[in-house]
Amino acid sequence: MGCGSSTPTAPLHNPPSSAANYDGHGSQQRPTAQQAEGFDSKPTEQEIKVSKSIDKMLREEEKRLAREVKMLLLGPGSSGKSTILKQMKVIHLSGFTPPELESYRQQIFLNVLGGMVSILTLLPNPPPPSMAEDVSTILTLGGVDDQTMETVVGAARELRENEPFPPDVGERLERLWAWEQVQTVVRRGKEGEVLENMPYFYSHLPRLFSRTTPFSPTEQDVLRCRQKTTGISETMFRSADLQYRLFDVGGQRSERKKWIHCFENVTAVLFLAAISGYDQALIEDPDSNQMQEALMLFDSICNSQWFVKTSIILFLNKVDIFKERILVSPIRAYFPDYEGDDTDYNAAREYFKARFTRLNRSQSKEIYTNYTTAIDTNLIRVVMASVYDIIVTRNLNEIIL
Repeated sequence: MGCGSSTPTAPLHNPPSSAANYDGHGSQQRPTAQQAEGFDSKPTEQEIKVSKSIDKMLREEEKRLAREVKMLLLGPGSSGKSTILKQMKVIHLSGFTPPELESYRQQIFLNVLGGMVSILTLLPNPPPPSMAEDVSTILTLGGVDDQTMETVVGAARELRENEPFPPDVGERLERLWAWEQVQTVVRRGKEGEVLENMPYFYSHLPRLFSRTTPFSPTEQDVLRCRQKTTGISETMFRSADLQYRLFDVGGQRSERKKWIHCFENVTAVLFLAAISGYDQALIEDPDSNQMQEALMLFDSICNSQWFVKTSIILFLNKVDIFKERILVSPIRAYFPDYEGDDTDYNAAREYFKARFTRLNRSQSKEIYTNYTTAIDTNLIRVVMASVYDIIVTRNLNEIIL
């Protein structure tokens, strides 16, 4: 019967009826030879073999689990989680497959085109006649009505598989990037959705839109490519004698309800927060500050009942952008209790580290903090080596205790 069957079933532990043990004259019945054999029989050779096989499988599974490390990448959107996952492929899995590179190539085109469209929608004044055609063409290609500035669903230009970047579009983008009004919007990027990878990709426009050499993404291109994560992605790799399973989940608020599916048997949580986001708004909520969102989220993760015995490793990411931003955007304007020099990188990073670590309410849990630039492969290789050491040391301590 299925789980939903309504047919009544007999209780599992009902005592036997007295009528079953006595004959019609009141004399107790003796068990039959078959019944007696059932009580006294020894396991057959086949049953012993099956039992030993199951025991062996259980021991092997136990050994496998002892060598397996499950890590979660958690943090708000745009903190760099997916970039760390890409770095694990570069460092441990020989990079990216041709189909993955083709997918990233098409996404880079959308980054380059969409980034400029976002800037053009933020222009305070209509373009001069000399730029009007370029502005109108790029907005249309980006799926935006150049009169109303409203997005037209499904109208954005996308590349087909193996289709080259159109050189004429590249020429228009070069002219727009050199336009002072565009650069003004880029400089005040905190006021709008200006992708952080734009200066990098726009410095490589001739390579991307070359008429003679088809563009194929480099590792650095892939690391800087932005793509919203939805659902749960898993990457598996080996380091030393351990098998690592690293899970990346979407950081936007709408994605967080999926996180709990990954919370069981976690060895370590790698929590990423963009330290450069102290003056940035959330993409999904322009009224919320990125850093405040990261602090709120870290509080709930660090003190969660799921992670009482789990190592928490904090990555304060995007320090390269942070170093530049503090020179032009005062921290005190967003965090009035900051008492250091607004341009002092060391004081500023220690302030944000303290804001995170003091949220930890456990006396026995230590927060391991790293300052990272997720697109720097050499730095991430060193940082992850220290992460693996922390995990191995914690595992050894648990065995000793």
